[in-house]
Amino acid sequence: MTPRALAAAAPLVALVALLAAAPVFAFAAKAPTVALKSLADLPTPLPYPYDENADAEADVAAAIKRAKASRKLVLIDFGGNWCGDCRVFAGVIEQPDVKKFVDKHYEVVTVDVGRYTKNMQIPARYGVDKLQGVPSFLVVDTKGKLVNEGAFFALTDARHMTPQSITDWLAQWVK
Repeated sequence: MTPRALAAAAPLVALVALLAAAPVFAFAAKAPTVALKSLADLPTPLPYPYDENADAEADVAAAIKRAKASRKLVLIDFGGNWCGDCRVFAGVIEQPDVKKFVDKHYEVVTVDVGRYTKNMQIPARYGVDKLQGVPSFLVVDTKGKLVNEGAFFALTDARHMTPQSITDWLAQWVK
């Protein structure tokens, strides 16, 4: 290539490099603006979202089936009712403005992990051999592919976040 041709191609090369380096969430759906500004304003008591007697394998399979039919993502929520952060997350996604967004884009399935003693084969199936805290989340597409690689544990400190930041985290995986 001549120097003139290289100079002419430089803006295109720069654009391609920028797009390639852009984080996935740069193209994500816009999160709704959450009316609730503080977790302190969540209705109490907070939900107990995990059914300790559920058949987690069947629940996950059913959520994946529903997601395929409705072309949504699956949000697999690992935790326990003993976990304050898990209950905070459950309270946030039940807020009307957040619930509308979640219902539009996700099939949510909760998986009780006890004290990290049960249902651990489910995250292992996606390459997560050990949960580093709860709540932990796997976002799975309709083909069963993990979408949120490396971001499973971002909400393990949900009680110190804002409702908006929790909702923003959910929005980054939606196209």
